[in-house]
Amino acid sequence: MKKALTIFLALILGVFLFPRSSYSQGKILPKLSEQTQECIGCHSTETTGIYQEWGTSKHYRANVGCYECHKAKAGEPGAIEHNGFTISVIVTPKDCAQCHPNEVQQFEESHHAKAGLILGSLDNFLADIVEGDTNFYGGSALTASGCKQCHGSVVKFDKNGNPTPNSWPNTGIGRFNPDGSVGSCTACHQRHAFSAEQARRPETCGKCHLGPDHPQKEIYEESKHGIAYRAHEKDLNLASSKWVLGEDYTAAPTCATCHMSAVRTKDGDLLPVTHDVGARISWNNRPPVSVRPEVSDKKLGLKKMSKVSWKVRRETMKKVCTVCHSENYVNNFYIQYDGVVNLYNKKFGKPGVKLMKTLYKYKLITDTKFDEKVEWDWWEIWHHQGRRARHGVSMMAPDYTHWHGLYEVAKAWYTEFLPELKEIGEKNLNSKNQTKAKGAKILLAQLDKLLNTPEHKWYIGKLSPEEKAKRKKAQMEFKKRYGKD
Repeated sequence: MKKALTIFLALILGVFLFPRSSYSQGKILPKLSEQTQECIGCHSTETTGIYQEWGTSKHYRANVGCYECHKAKAGEPGAIEHNGFTISVIVTPKDCAQCHPNEVQQFEESHHAKAGLILGSLDNFLADIVEGDTNFYGGSALTASGCKQCHGSVVKFDKNGNPTPNSWPNTGIGRFNPDGSVGSCTACHQRHAFSAEQARRPETCGKCHLGPDHPQKEIYEESKHGIAYRAHEKDLNLASSKWVLGEDYTAAPTCATCHMSAVRTKDGDLLPVTHDVGARISWNNRPPVSVRPEVSDKKLGLKKMSKVSWKVRRETMKKVCTVCHSENYVNNFYIQYDGVVNLYNKKFGKPGVKLMKTLYKYKLITDTKFDEKVEWDWWEIWHHQGRRARHGVSMMAPDYTHWHGLYEVAKAWYTEFLPELKEIGEKNLNSKNQTKAKGAKILLAQLDKLLNTPEHKWYIGKLSPEEKAKRKKAQMEFKKRYGKD
C-alpha cells in the first residue's frame, strides 16, 4: 500500500512540477501588433476562412498573428511588397523556430527533413518520365501534384515574386524553402489553426503514409491499435494541451503516440515529445534490404541521429509499449518482428539485389530503367510487396504481413522474377558478346546456388524427407478436421 501511494504521489508531483518539460511553450506577446491588426482589417473579410481558423488557434491567444509569421526582409528570396508590408507568402520552419526552436531542431535531424531527396530517386524517374512528360513548366504535372505534395518541392518564383505553379501550393514534409530551410510544419500542423489535436490523429499521417508501397495508415487500421482507436476515440483526450500517454489517456495509441508524443513510463519517468519520427524506430524498411536506422541516417547526413544505435531507439520505444503491455509481450513482439524482417532480407531482399547487380554489370539488360519486365517485377517485389510485409509486421497487421506482403513477394519471385532471370541467362549464354556470355554464366550459377539453399530448394523439388513427412502429417490432420474438400 505504501509503495502504491509513493508511486501515485510521484506521478502527481511529476505532472505539476514538470508539465511542460517535453515541449516548447513558444512566446506569448502582450498584445496583437499594429501590423497584424492592419492585416486583420482586410483578411477578416477577404479570406474569412483563414481569419476564423487563426481565431481558434493558440497563436491567437498568444497574440501571434499574420505579421509575426509572414514578415520578411526586402531582397530575401520570396519576399514581396504587400499593402505597405514586406512579407513572404511561404512560412518556413525557420520562421516557426522564432518561437519553437526545439521542435525545429529535432525535425531537422529526422528523415522527414530529408524527404525532398526522393526527387532524385527511381520513384521520380517513374513520375517524371515513365508516367509523365515534360510539358508542365519543363517538368511533369504528375510529379508536381503527386510526389512533391508529400515529399516537398523546390519552391521557385516568377519575375513578380509569386510562387510558380509547378512548386506551389505545396506542404511536402521535406520542402526546399527559399530561405534555405527544409521542411513544412504545416504538413502536419494544418494552417491556420495549427491544431495539436489534428496533428495527433492518424488520418493526418495518412495523407502520405498509405498506398501500395507504404500503407501504414491501412496497416494501422487493421491492427489492434487502430481498432482500439476507432472504438475509444472519445477517451483519448486528443484536444488536451498536455497529452501524455499514461497520464491523460491509455485507451489507444495513434501514430503520434508511439513515434513522437510524451509518455509517462511505468517507472514514472517522462519520455519527452520529439519531432524526430525516427527516434524510436529500430529498422528502416524503406530500401530493398532493411537496414538499421543509424546506417541510413549516416547516408542522409543526419550527424546526431547517425550516432544513436537501433538498440537505444528500440529501448525508447519499449518504454512506450510497456505503458500498456507487459515486458514479455513487448520482447516477444520484437523477436517476431525481427524474424520476419530477417526472413525477407535473407530469402528475397539480398539475393534480389545481387541478381539485379549481375544483370546491370554484365549488360544483360539495358541501363535504362523500367524498359524491361524484370525491372518492374523486382521493383514491385521490394518496393511494394516487400515493404508491405515489413511495415505490416512492424505494426502488428497480419494480413499485410502475409497476404498483402510475403505472399505477393513469393508469387512474383517464383512465377515471374526467377523464370525471367533464367530466360535472360540462357538467352545470353552463347552470346558473341563476351561480357554478356560471361555474365550469363555467372547469373545461372548464382541462380543454381540460390535454389539449392534450404529456403528455396522446395522450388526445384528438393524438399527434405523430414519436411515432407511433417507437411503430410499436418495435411492429414487438416483433412480429418475439415473433410477432403
